[in-house]
Amino acid sequence: MKRTNPHRLRLTIAVALISLYSFAASAQQLQVTLDPAQTKVNWVLGDVLHTVEGTFKLKSGSIVFDPKTGDASGQIVVDAKSGQSGNDKRDAKMQTEVLESARFPEIVFLPKHVTGNLPAQGSATLQVQGIFRIHGGDHDMTLSFPVQADGSRATATTKFVVPYEAWGMKNPSVMFLKVENKVEIAISAVGTVTMAEAARP
Repeated sequence: MKRTNPHRLRLTIAVALISLYSFAASAQQLQVTLDPAQTKVNWVLGDVLHTVEGTFKLKSGSIVFDPKTGDASGQIVVDAKSGQSGNDKRDAKMQTEVLESARFPEIVFLPKHVTGNLPAQGSATLQVQGIFRIHGGDHDMTLSFPVQADGSRATATTKFVVPYEAWGMKNPSVMFLKVENKVEIAISAVGTVTMAEAARP
């Protein structure tokens, strides 16, 4: 009967334990997948006469993060061509002159770091730092997300301002209609929380 090499046996066990530990650690990553049908993206632009309100549609959204380190990845993608305010002429100008959505069809947020803990049940506030990409430019941004978790389901909201003129987009003001040089964005999101395995090198 062939005897097992003790050194080789110990090495095999060590490798198995390391693999098991790596899998367990990777399984601690969380993935939040947004539901485009239930996620609302609203915008508000003020002018001298009244406030213009509109919407965009979410194409997709997924954030993967490690609760221990805060490291995050993924992307939230909004369809720039879906922007509308209920006025066809105004919306056409927004698409062609401001967003130039034929050239830049997507507005993207790329999460890099998450601060805060997402509970299995209850509420919390997460700070998500990342890159906001619009009209061909990348901008550092940190978004605050009040979150309500209920098992695998989570809802969250956030608000922020896009200084579109300062970011290289055209101000659509005309002689008798002056609008602000920034637009307010409000997002109400619904997503599913699952365990995610870390990407392997």
